[in-house]
Amino acid sequence: MNKSEWLERFLETVSNCSREGKEAADYIRAHQIKVDIKRARKSVGAFWTLTRRIFLNSAHYTRESSLEDPNAWTLLIHEARHLQQGALVALSIYGELDAWQYEFRVYKKLTEEPLQPVLEELLSLPLNMERKNLRRARELMTQHAGKMYGANWLPLYPINKEIRYWLTRMQDQVAS
Repeated sequence: MNKSEWLERFLETVSNCSREGKEAADYIRAHQIKVDIKRARKSVGAFWTLTRRIFLNSAHYTRESSLEDPNAWTLLIHEARHLQQGALVALSIYGELDAWQYEFRVYKKLTEEPLQPVLEELLSLPLNMERKNLRRARELMTQHAGKMYGANWLPLYPINKEIRYWLTRMQDQVAS
């Protein structure tokens, strides 16, 4: 199967799996986002780039397997969510929490299977800007995906808000 045939079949499969899948596939088509399969470190299922591309990890998926695997479908939904968020949000624990919750709620709906306890706890977290909450989300992501996933490298807030938090916090400490 050639790349363009696979991509159309893959987007159609994702589109038909759920409302969220249809929204992701429509977004990808409307914004002409390139989707393909490429090797990445094992802890990553899929990834997006600043050049607005999405890749499934060839360590886990082939073109053929991606058409049958709800993990691949929900990973595409997750990565499309990041592109919708924009880079500042996507490159933060807040953005990851949003995308992980979106992905795993869809996965749970599709498979009707319970998730691992670490993922169930992640789904129970509120999506907010409380640092304690975002630290717990980071811990859970690392427990699930391993240290090589890279959650420890991301700021809790989008970087513009993270910088403002640190400057404000430091000013408050200096003033007291």
